[in-house]
Amino acid sequence: MASHRRPKQPSRTRVTVLTTAAAAAVVLSSQAANAAPSEKLNKDEVKTKVDKLYEEAEQATEQYNGAQEKQEKLQKEISTIQDNVARGQADLNELRDSIGLAAAAQYRTGSIDSSLQLLLSSNPDDFLDKASTADQLSAQQVEALKKIQEKQRELAQERSEASTKLKDLASTRTELGKKKKEVQGKLAEARELYNTLTAKDKADLAADQDRASRSSSERVDLGDTGSASGRAAAAFSAAQSKIGTPYVYGATGPSSYDCSGLTSWAYAQAGVGIPRTSEAQANTGTRIYSQSDLQVGDLVFFFNDLHHVGLYAGNGQILHAPRTGTVVRYESMSTIGGPFMFGVRV
Repeated sequence: MASHRRPKQPSRTRVTVLTTAAAAAVVLSSQAANAAPSEKLNKDEVKTKVDKLYEEAEQATEQYNGAQEKQEKLQKEISTIQDNVARGQADLNELRDSIGLAAAAQYRTGSIDSSLQLLLSSNPDDFLDKASTADQLSAQQVEALKKIQEKQRELAQERSEASTKLKDLASTRTELGKKKKEVQGKLAEARELYNTLTAKDKADLAADQDRASRSSSERVDLGDTGSASGRAAAAFSAAQSKIGTPYVYGATGPSSYDCSGLTSWAYAQAGVGIPRTSEAQANTGTRIYSQSDLQVGDLVFFFNDLHHVGLYAGNGQILHAPRTGTVVRYESMSTIGGPFMFGVRV
């Protein structure tokens, strides 16, 4: 006789597990579908995306450089203030000691008065504010007390300034850390994307870079454009001596450079101090808006936010540190990847 018992229903727990597993499978399938297109990018598409990431890394690099420069400036200012506070405290102690000696002399003769006792108090402001009591002091004592008051106020102001700058320094260090992570993240993303290429594609791109990175021994047609000045010629000559040196973000030489690191180093060799970042360098001299008016050694700026800078080399060429993975080299202004904004004659 056949059994008419109803089949056993699956438990709620089992239904939940099955449902969760099914949902996970859908998500994984979706992720795989989304990931598939990136795996099919051809060499040119990968290069375009990698170049864009390098451009974004360079933007973050210049912001990193600015934060680093600000940090160094604040550290120097804080050090100066702290030295001033230490000297001021020594001067204050000396003033108090001199009044103390006068009090000791009066004590030995039994003639110390209440006014001199008040001079030795930790808060002479309260005392001087009482005009009736001030009449009891000699002119010399009043002058001594005023000096103590002035010195106390100076020290209080300097300590307050130091405190403000220390807070600013802490904020700047936080910003510096964020920008460093941003640069590193962009570079890591670019490397990850580059590694999706085949060995042949990588070799082709490497060959392209080798052709672009001309060595210092190769002749480059720079035309006959003259130098902007003797110091511009000296700066350009210094930069030429670094052709073939690798790009490293945040570097200012002598074994590696980023774009503004190279230009600031080159002008320093010519005895000219210019700011560290490309944005700040854009305000160091006379702007030249026509490319035809550029002369050798002029600073040349690219992209709307001015995050890239090089030295004009003549004949539509610049000498610059392009980006991660490249070296200091000549390059046509038309292949930089961003619009020429203007030049600056230092």
